[in-house]
Amino acid sequence: MAIDNKSTPTDDLVIDTIQLLAGKTKADPNPDELEQLKRLIKKNVPFSLRGYFMAYLLREVLQANTPKRAGSNAKPAPKAKREAPTKKEEPKEEKENQQPRKKTPRPLPEGARTLYLNIGKMKRLYTKELSQILQTELGIERDDIYSIRIHDKYSFISMSEENCEKAIEKLNGKDIRGRTASVSYSNKE
Repeated sequence: MAIDNKSTPTDDLVIDTIQLLAGKTKADPNPDELEQLKRLIKKNVPFSLRGYFMAYLLREVLQANTPKRAGSNAKPAPKAKREAPTKKEEPKEEKENQQPRKKTPRPLPEGARTLYLNIGKMKRLYTKELSQILQTELGIERDDIYSIRIHDKYSFISMSEENCEKAIEKLNGKDIRGRTASVSYSNKE
């Protein structure tokens, strides 16, 4: 009974594909469509089978993409798969070396205040979208927003005190990404 548990180049390809799909999921331009598909999966696939269901879908994606990458039969595929991990390992090492460098937050100008917003990444709110909402609702320019920090469940926005007052007036109670916005001055500044 020989079970092959070795890490093969196909494992690296699978991991790369999973990471690629996870990245595409986060950046998908139609989150409402994904939410609808998620509900359909929850409704039609028993909880105990969802992991296998995802594995099956991944296998189908890999098989659909294999002829494009590998050519004809399985012999050319291992060569391409062996080359891919070595090319992809170098950027990972570079990223690891770059991770300790964090952006130093630029100091806020005199009279700037920080606002707390009760909506974050879990509601698929991202910096670009929040910046656009602030610009259209408050009638300000991008340069008037000093910083935006979006966390999982909440966000912080730094602007001049005048713009902060406008934001509190206009954004409180507004529906943003399916959630009623609550905007106030941040306790942490």
